[in-house]
Amino acid sequence: TNRKPAGRASVELLFDNSAGKAAGQWSSFAEISVKRTLTRDGTSTYYINNQAVRRRDIQDIFLGTGLGPRAYAIIGQGMISRIIEARPEELRIFLEEAAGVSKYKERRRETENRLQDTRENLQRVEDILRELNQNVVKLEKQAEVAQKYHELQSEQDEKQKLLWLLRKNEAANEQQKFLRDIDKAQIELEEQTAKLRHVETELEQLRQEHYAAGDRMHQAQGALYQTNAEIGSLEAQIRFVIESRTRLQTQLNSLTAQREQWQRQSTQFEAELEQAETDLTSHGARVSEAQQALQSKQASLPAIEESWRSAQLATTESRSRIMQVQQRIELESTHQRNASNILATLTQRRERLAQEKNALSLPDTAHLNNLKSQVEQKQTQLEQSQAELSTAREQQPLLEQERRDAQESVNTETAKHAQLEARLAALKQLQENVQTEGKVAPWLNKHELGKLPRLWQKLSIEPGWEVALESVLRERTGALEVSNLDWAKAFFGDAPPAKLSLYSLSGTANTNESAPSGFKTLMSMMKVDDPGLRALLQDWLHQVYVADDAAGALLDRSKLPLGATLVTREGHLVSRLSVRFHASDSEQDGMLARQQEIDNLVRQVRAQQMLADESRQRSVRADAALTQGTQRLEELTQRVSAQQQTLHSLQMDLLKLTEAVERFSERSTQIGNDLNEITTQEAEQRQLQTNAEQALEQLDTELAQVQEAHEDGQTVYLEREAALNQAREHVRELALAAQQAEFALHAHESRIEELKRSITTALEQSAQLFASMEQGTLELEQLDDRTAQAGLQSLLEQRSEQELVLSNARHELDQLTQRMRAQDESKLAAERGLQPIRDRIVELQLKEQAARMNQEQYAESLANANADEAALAEKLSDELRPSYLQGEVTRLTNSINSLGPVNLAALDELAQASERKQFLDAQNADLTEAITTLQNAIHKIDMETRELLKDTFDKVNQQFGELFPILFGGGTAKLVMTGEEILDSGVQVMAQPPGKKNATIHLLSGGEKALTATALVFSIFQLNPAPFCLLDEVDAPLDDANTERFCNMVKKMSAATQFLFISHNKIAMEMAQQLIGVTMQEQGVSRIVAVDMAAASNFAAQQQAA
Repeated sequence: TNRKPAGRASVELLFDNSAGKAAGQWSSFAEISVKRTLTRDGTSTYYINNQAVRRRDIQDIFLGTGLGPRAYAIIGQGMISRIIEARPEELRIFLEEAAGVSKYKERRRETENRLQDTRENLQRVEDILRELNQNVVKLEKQAEVAQKYHELQSEQDEKQKLLWLLRKNEAANEQQKFLRDIDKAQIELEEQTAKLRHVETELEQLRQEHYAAGDRMHQAQGALYQTNAEIGSLEAQIRFVIESRTRLQTQLNSLTAQREQWQRQSTQFEAELEQAETDLTSHGARVSEAQQALQSKQASLPAIEESWRSAQLATTESRSRIMQVQQRIELESTHQRNASNILATLTQRRERLAQEKNALSLPDTAHLNNLKSQVEQKQTQLEQSQAELSTAREQQPLLEQERRDAQESVNTETAKHAQLEARLAALKQLQENVQTEGKVAPWLNKHELGKLPRLWQKLSIEPGWEVALESVLRERTGALEVSNLDWAKAFFGDAPPAKLSLYSLSGTANTNESAPSGFKTLMSMMKVDDPGLRALLQDWLHQVYVADDAAGALLDRSKLPLGATLVTREGHLVSRLSVRFHASDSEQDGMLARQQEIDNLVRQVRAQQMLADESRQRSVRADAALTQGTQRLEELTQRVSAQQQTLHSLQMDLLKLTEAVERFSERSTQIGNDLNEITTQEAEQRQLQTNAEQALEQLDTELAQVQEAHEDGQTVYLEREAALNQAREHVRELALAAQQAEFALHAHESRIEELKRSITTALEQSAQLFASMEQGTLELEQLDDRTAQAGLQSLLEQRSEQELVLSNARHELDQLTQRMRAQDESKLAAERGLQPIRDRIVELQLKEQAARMNQEQYAESLANANADEAALAEKLSDELRPSYLQGEVTRLTNSINSLGPVNLAALDELAQASERKQFLDAQNADLTEAITTLQNAIHKIDMETRELLKDTFDKVNQQFGELFPILFGGGTAKLVMTGEEILDSGVQVMAQPPGKKNATIHLLSGGEKALTATALVFSIFQLNPAPFCLLDEVDAPLDDANTERFCNMVKKMSAATQFLFISHNKIAMEMAQQLIGVTMQEQGVSRIVAVDMAAASNFAAQQQAA
């Protein structure tokens, strides 16, 4: 096919749920669509009513319906036999599916998983508690050590600070002493440096004279080097002439020998060429002879091959005739065996039909009418209850949605309340930390001012102007209120370490303060009720006006009176002659904004608490309504279920009785028809058996004649095949000989060409060597060294004169060098005198630096420790020595070290551990209670499952015992438990058809096993009918009589269950109301062809009437 492979496949099933029998949330839908889509990458998606769901949701909707993983409503090929031959444990699963306990098992498995998780959580909690108890004991001991550590640490800090102060003072005294010594050494160094400068001047004069003498010596030496170079050049020229003569003579001798060698090789190649041409003629004659013999033999080969092919064709035709006769014999034998088997089957069928006719009995019709009236009455009651149940189910989702909305509202409002409280607590903690921390906090605590209220706690300003007010007030934002400012006299002697303001509210506010035209005072933005506080702020905020932005402030600054200031929302200050930018540089910044946010949060927390309480009340009302609706729904569901079971039981009884009446009538007629048909079939099969025996006798005679002719033809074929093989072998030998002769001829031709090329190469090489010899002789005659010998003698005399001049220049240079060396020694002596002085200065500077660094280090240590040096200086005395203080510090350090590792957070950790232990104890109790609850739930599920399985087993066993004789025309069958506990025991099938006393079902034939399994499946159906049943070639192992009984059973049960069956049996097809076939008119594309039997019958009747 040319169709491209599809990238997506889907399958969809539609279920009629108008009776509302579907379980779970889908029960309210009149039609349920179950769909699965599969893509080429292997991804599956599941849908219920076009809503994406999990695979488990698909499985849950079919639990207890016979359509689960062990479905008894979907029977595939061979599955009937596997059901009846299944192990007892596997067979129990079908009963569980019929009883509807699969959902109970799923609930029990989930409960067991939760129980296991709860036990694991309990074990973890107990482990944590054991570890926590040990940790609490350890923390109590660590807390005692930490307390002692703090006491020793405090004493050590005090001794250490005294030691640092004492050593700082000693370092300052040492630094002054070293500075005086450095000044003395600097004066001595300057005197010695002046002496060194005089020696360096004289040495520089001698160095200039030495440079001039060196230049004269270098000139004389350069002239001598030039002469030596010319002498070396002439000597090299003379040596080159001598070496060239020797080289050319050697080369001429070598060329002569090579030329003679090439001449000898050329003579040898000519002799070999003459011999090769003679051999070539003889090889050509041998090739002609071999080719003529080969052509002669090949001409006689086609006649031999034609004779062989004719013999082969005759043999093949005789073999084919033998196979045809054998196939006809096999076909007639098959016809004979089939006729015998059919006659035996018809005899058995006649006997069974006679027994079945004698066993038929007519049911009671009075009891049938009574059952019909009871069914109509129960049907009316059930419809009323289902109407009430439908109304309750429609209200249930509304109640659940109302409860979810209420719970979501509670969660939302509670979360908002928690967020506001967390934000409020964080801001309060930040305000408290800013107030209690900082450099000034110890000073305030020392003077008992730390608990006084701050100014920012009383201020209130319009939102957005908090930063502007803090920028104007600066450190006065955290000012402290005192009743009398005269108290401040006591603090001037012990001023605070940071900026601090004090104020009094004894002033009087000015009610007539006004602002210039176009300006608004910052005071007007304040919300102040206290007159004293208003007077204070009027004093501090006098002539401070507000501007919305910096650009406006810069435009209006020229209108400001002297001393006035404009402030923006960002805190920038603008006066007539200056601009000050605001930035956060203090821990007090943002206090006003945070305090205003805290006030707003307090109001929001109260309002949010009211909303949360209201949401909780609404949630309680929704829970009560949902509980009441759920109870009402459960009561109606139980009532409908009980009525459905009662109605179903009556319907089944009515169905059984009605089917029994119909079966009696139909079966009586069918048995008579079957007996007549059997008589006709027996006559036909006996005639077919006689015809087959006669045909076999004729075919045996014909087979003997054909085999004899085939053996004669086979002998002739073998003789001609041997003659053909002998002729082909002779042809191959002649062809090989001709080929070898041709190879030898081609080899001599190649050798002749190679010798000709070698002769040409030898002649060319000889000519080239002769030319090279003439060139070498010419070069040898041109070599002459007499002119170079005369120039060499003249240069040797000139070199002797230049060596004398160079010797005099070197003597003069040596004398100047000795004078410079003496002067250098004087300079070195002076420099050696400078180095000890410099070393002493460096040593003194290092000591001074070390003393200064020690002083800075001790000062930094005191500053880092926040030490009060004035108070420490009062504790110092002349008797107090550093060695004593160091000993005290060491002793305290050893005492601290003797404590070992100290957990400084032990007290906090102990409190946290105790709180955690209380929480874990409560969690332990909750988990223990949860385990008890889950165990009780499992016990309840087991009890309900046991009762439901026992009831199902009894009913299925009863139905099985009734259906088996109907399908077999007699016999007995029952189900037997293989154990005492029904939840764990298996189920075994015991069946004995009429006339058999077998001990197990494994002794039954294939058809009997299939009928037994069919009876078992139909027994389960009558107990818990599935919406539909799919049968895939279940009737394949049945004969015609059993197939008819099977079809009658399916027809009767189709009143309550829809049957979809796949079959190749014509008897089974006759009972179908719809026929659906699959055809493939286009390669690779399947199409459905459906026929409605009722419509087809009507159409046929109309055609006949027409």
